[in-house]
Formats: sequence, C-alpha cells, structure tokens
Amino acid sequence: MKRITLVLVLFFITAIVCTVNGQYSALADTAPDNVLLEKQWSIGALLHTNGWGLKFRKGRNVNYLRQFMWEIEFSTYKSSKEVRSINPYFSDSRSYFYGKLNYAWFFRGGVGQQRILNRKPYWGGVQLSWIYYGGFSLAISKPVYLYIIHFNNGFTDYEVREEKYNPEIHYVDNIYGRGSFLAGLTQVGLHPGVYVKTGLDFEFGVKSRQINALEIGGIFDFSPIPVAIMAYNPKQSFFLTLYLSVMFGKRYN
Repeated sequence: MKRITLVLVLFFITAIVCTVNGQYSALADTAPDNVLLEKQWSIGALLHTNGWGLKFRKGRNVNYLRQFMWEIEFSTYKSSKEVRSINPYFSDSRSYFYGKLNYAWFFRGGVGQQRILNRKPYWGGVQLSWIYYGGFSLAISKPVYLYIIHFNNGFTDYEVREEKYNPEIHYVDNIYGRGSFLAGLTQVGLHPGVYVKTGLDFEFGVKSRQINALEIGGIFDFSPIPVAIMAYNPKQSFFLTLYLSVMFGKRYN
C-alpha cells in the first residue's frame, strides 16, 4: 500500500512539473543552455529508512560553484520495531501495529548551501554537488486508536468499541483492529526542535535550465520534548534517517 502511495505521489509531482515546464517553455527557449542562470526552484519526493516525504526548495547563486537555498519538507516516521498484526479469530478484522502508541510526522524548514563539486560540461552529463541544510523541525504525534472487543459477563456476546490504545489493558486477544485515523486528532502533541541534513546531489541531463536530480543523504532531528512511538520503549528525542530523493525543477533569471 505504501509503495502504491509513493507511486501516486511521484506521478502527481511529475504531472505538476510537466505543466510548469510547459508554461515556461517559451521563455526558456529564448536563452542558450550554457548561460549561468541565477535562480532555481525544485520539488521532489523522498524515501527514507523510516517512511517517505515531500519537499520544496528555492534558491540563488552565491558564486559560480555555490548556491544559497531554503527548503520546506514533510516526512512521515515509523518505528523500525513496528510489526503488522491481525486478530485471527475474526475474518473481517483490520490489521494494526501491535504496541504502537503514536503516529508521528515531521515538518522541517531551513536554509543551506549547495556546493558544486563537479560541474557537468556543456554537452551534458552528471553534475555532483554537496548539500547541507539546517533549521527548525516540528514533530507532530497523534495517539493510536483501536477497536477493542468487550465480552459480556457470560462470554456469550460481545461489542466492539473504539478506544485509545493502552498497552496495560489491550492485548492481542481483545484487539479487533485499527481504529479510524481521525480519532485522536484533538489530542495531537507538538514536539518542536531542530534538524541538520547533508548529502550528495546528482543532477542529470543536457539542459542547464532544467533540474532532474537524484539525492542521497542523511537527516538528523532533535526535539527536547521526546516522542513516545512504541510501548515499553524509551521515548525518542533523537531521530536519524537515511534518504533517497528525486527532484525536478527549473533555473531562471
């Protein structure tokens, strides 16, 4: 399901980029490809070791080999200890992650630089750049709700109620399945912090006006207000993920 979601996201991003490229094609064709263009923007999607995300960047040249950039980014986060479970005694039960206390998402906003290590020649090729960013990070947590089975005194009948997951009283034998995603929206937690990011950017293609790039790197988030994701595990203040992203964009003056 997550792979299908990512494919749809990538398709959506590609469609937007194609539309924008079409709107700027007339202007772009008036300038030669070897002109050093001052400004740029790009959008992209990323897969990382604990989820997926979307991002937007914009910036300008500082000099021939260095660019000042700012970015905003959204990213999901899941624990590596999550295991999907299902109640085997009910054929219509919904799967859930046993022991998961909270969902978590990250919103990041920061500034950084992109240093070109190897500029591609005028006939095309691969341009290699080193990127580094830092800024504000906001983790948002939302409690997990599950459908819980409640039997009557004689165990002859039962009813199912949606409840906030409590590992002290909810076990694999009385969990019917995952609850509504909307349940618990009024109980979200905010965990402000900071992040740093570094990586390598590989830009492909012939035209300098178009950005088609792959990026690999790592992101480190810190929040002084820890996030509880899994039951019976320490709350997390430190989050380290490795990522791979695809970027599309435009350069202009």
